[in-house]
Parts: sequence; structure tokens; C-alpha cells
Amino acid sequence: MRRIPPRLIRPRPDTPSEVDTLQPSGRGYDHGITTFSPDGRLFQVEYARESVKRGTTTAGLKFRDGVVLVCDKRIASRLIIPESIEKMFKIDDHVGIATSGLVADARQLVARARVEAQINRITYAATVPVDILTKKICDFKQSFTQYGGSRPFGTALLIGGVDENGIHLFETDPSGAYQSYHAGAIGSGRNTVIDYFEKNWKENLTLNAAMKLGLEALRNANDQELNRDAVEVSVIDSEGYRILDRDEVNKQIDRLKPLEE
Repeated sequence: MRRIPPRLIRPRPDTPSEVDTLQPSGRGYDHGITTFSPDGRLFQVEYARESVKRGTTTAGLKFRDGVVLVCDKRIASRLIIPESIEKMFKIDDHVGIATSGLVADARQLVARARVEAQINRITYAATVPVDILTKKICDFKQSFTQYGGSRPFGTALLIGGVDENGIHLFETDPSGAYQSYHAGAIGSGRNTVIDYFEKNWKENLTLNAAMKLGLEALRNANDQELNRDAVEVSVIDSEGYRILDRDEVNKQIDRLKPLEE
């Protein structure tokens, strides 16, 4: 009988840890974007949503002439220059976007939105309707939940704008889903902001009232006074898209009543 050299004999795993290292995980649906779990979930999309929940709180609300977007940049160090953090973007004269989640992912979507807006101008000699632009961006986001070798965008967007069809505010999801809101929010404090808007938002707000309500909701989500260097406010109305300068934002913050102890 031929004797097998000891180095060719594979020892049997005796401990559970050794057994585990030799067997596949059996959770391919947890890693593959194109694979549904047994209960019909796409975990990579849900992980992308978790990334959004870890992002800074961003809110938007309609007023009688347009849309106000408010965000908190969450400055982690006094060495950071606040202006270097981009959370709000102009897409066209009538459309703006505020983001929460992975900012680098958001920049790719913003670039895509700007291209779509310019394509519409060149093709039809007109500005792109806000709802059409939102659908195009969400179709693009959805494609990254369907094909291998990619991952969903770890960012949510608030898209606000004014066109001939009216005033619009859309909230988008990493899955490519979107909904229209009178007032909405994304990021870590979303639920708190939505609850505050449910109680206090009403139609035909003035611009100042809308900014005040948005800042109050943001402060309520943080449960502390706002960092004046970290808050950014943009407005989209018949005059176009504009970001408020620091002095104007601080004036709005000064109008807020102090938090109750």
C-alpha cells in the first residue's frame, strides 16, 4: 500500500471556526446588487439608504412664490473652511438641489442633472420641466440597482424648482424612487423635521416665514442652537436660484426664539 506523505494530508477541521472558514457564507444576496434576498429585498439599496441616514439633515419647503432649501453642513473641526463643503447646487436658473449622504456621489448626480438641463435647452429651446428632470435623474439612479459591477448612489436629493407648471419639491431615494412634497427632509434628522412640518407647515407662507420654519425644524432636529457657520439656505423663485449670503442667513437665525431649557 502506497504511503501518502504527511504534507499531502489535509487535516480535518476540529473547531467551528475552522469549519466556517472552509464553507461559503451562503449570503450572496447580501453582497450582490442584482440578487434579491429570499424575502424580496435588495440589501445594497438598503445599505445606501443607511448612508443617507448618516448624512446631515437637509430640509425643503414650498412657500407661495417658490421653494426654500435649508441644510446643516456639520462642521467637525474648526480647521475646516465651511465654504469648501458643498451641499447645495444650482442645476439651472429655475432648479436647485440639496443633498444628504455621500457628497461625492451627489456631485455625479448633480453633473448628470446639469447635462440633462442643457440638453433640454439645446433640443427644445426651453428650460427643462422640474418633474421631467427629476424622473431622468431617478431613472439614472435606478439603473445602478439593476446591473452588476456597480453600486447604488449613497445619497438622497431634494430637488426644488419653479416652472410653467408651478412650484415643485421632490425627494429622491437611492433606489430611484421619488415623491413630491409640500415640505420634506432627508438625512439623519428626517423624521424629526417631518414631524415638525406636519404640525407647523401651511400653504401660502411668505419667504421669511418659510425660512424661519425651515431653520426651526433644523434646530429641532439637532436639539441645539444652530451653528451659524454650518447652516446654508437657498431660494428658488421667479427670480431664479440663489444662495443667501452669510449675513442674511444670520439675520434669519436671529429671528428664532431661544430653545427652551
